[in-house]
Amino acid sequence: MEPPEAHGAHGSTVLAEVRGAVGLARLNRPEARNALSPEVMETLAQLLEAFDADPAIRCVVVAGGDEVFAAGADIKAMRDRSFQEALVSPAARFWPRVAACRTPLVAAVSGYALGAGCELALACDMIVASETAEFGQPEIMLGIIPGGGGTQRLARVVGKQRAMELVLTGRRIGAQEALRFGFVNQVAGKREWLEKALEVAGVVARRPPIATRLAKQAVLAAEEAGLTAGLDHERRLFEIAMATEDRVEGMTAFIEKRPPEFRGR
Repeated sequence: MEPPEAHGAHGSTVLAEVRGAVGLARLNRPEARNALSPEVMETLAQLLEAFDADPAIRCVVVAGGDEVFAAGADIKAMRDRSFQEALVSPAARFWPRVAACRTPLVAAVSGYALGAGCELALACDMIVASETAEFGQPEIMLGIIPGGGGTQRLARVVGKQRAMELVLTGRRIGAQEALRFGFVNQVAGKREWLEKALEVAGVVARRPPIATRLAKQAVLAAEEAGLTAGLDHERRLFEIAMATEDRVEGMTAFIEKRPPEFRGR
């Protein structure tokens, strides 16, 4: 299968690749430290939506380069932006598009993930980090605050006290500290980070695709709903999973002591 297009008038700012049932979206602006310009945001959003619409793709890895995952937004462009321009910035539309992706997302982070880059990693469902990774929300040092979910997702992941420290001081944390905070799922060697992320994504991709999408939706609901509402939502999603052919196949394979063959039905 050919990967979705990820070029056009703006060049190959995001590289697309398909490895089995895993889609790989790799930021490709090393000269700009993979800054999330409006063009990159639009290209990445289109690629994620294309992967999400493809039933053959069951998990997606979002990656950068060895030295930089994404080093935030284009500060030069932001400096001259008016208040009215900020209200209609493409970034305001980008983050909901990433959040709307039903397919599980794994961030593969090596090097700097700062500002919007950190927010992009947080917007994914899991994070595999190189031992060289550095995360941070340094917006406070520019006279602004995170605007792509940094304060909200960070607080939900590491708790209010640590989120407050990172947001108010702009301090960066390395991979091991991020692991202790529960910020990342795994830390890999500096030559192994991408393959480790693809390995994690491959495990998810082998699971029944309808159930993985329902499970992602259920876990995300835990951040947004109270316990009673969340339990009700989980139960409804469970009942949908029970109505699938994959559920019958999974249980039958378990009873027959054989590997299941999930078909996404």
